[in-house]
Amino acid sequence: MALQSIPCKVHLNITDTDRGVYEDLRITVARHPSETGQRLASRILAYALWYQERLAFGRGLSEVDEPALWHKSLDDRVEHWIEVGQPDADRLTWCSRRAERVSLLAYGSTRVWAGKVVPAVANLKNVNIAVLPQEPLDALASELGRTIEWGVMIADGVLYVSDADTQHEFVLEWLMGER
Repeated sequence: MALQSIPCKVHLNITDTDRGVYEDLRITVARHPSETGQRLASRILAYALWYQERLAFGRGLSEVDEPALWHKSLDDRVEHWIEVGQPDADRLTWCSRRAERVSLLAYGSTRVWAGKVVPAVANLKNVNIAVLPQEPLDALASELGRTIEWGVMIADGVLYVSDADTQHEFVLEWLMGER
């Protein structure tokens, strides 16, 4: 029998001074049984980083033809395709053909991956790649439960994520493009 996704209730207070976005959101995020805490945290951080109205979570791990997140126009065109993790160059090329804009929030040990993938996709003008620092991501992921309450402040390209007890600072490393 297949394991069911676990619904996580997320209260996200976004203060993005770089883009002038101020939102207090309550969303439900499905956590796939095989999804790590780092991937779930990265998906939520990507949601905060690129938040706009109609941004939605894709089915991700259970549907390979969908991203972690996407923003669709009213006529159902994919305007912004957002991946998390370390997809290969073929996947990023495939994504870039299906959306006006592709963003990737990479995490984990990215040095070897970036050395292979970034040069292979450097000619794709609609792809942007950022890397999350590992240490604060590990600390944030270790605190995840089924209810998540985060305040996310974004200023000068730095994400400050706070919960009831702690604050984590994420200085993004942009390997390609920009936000």
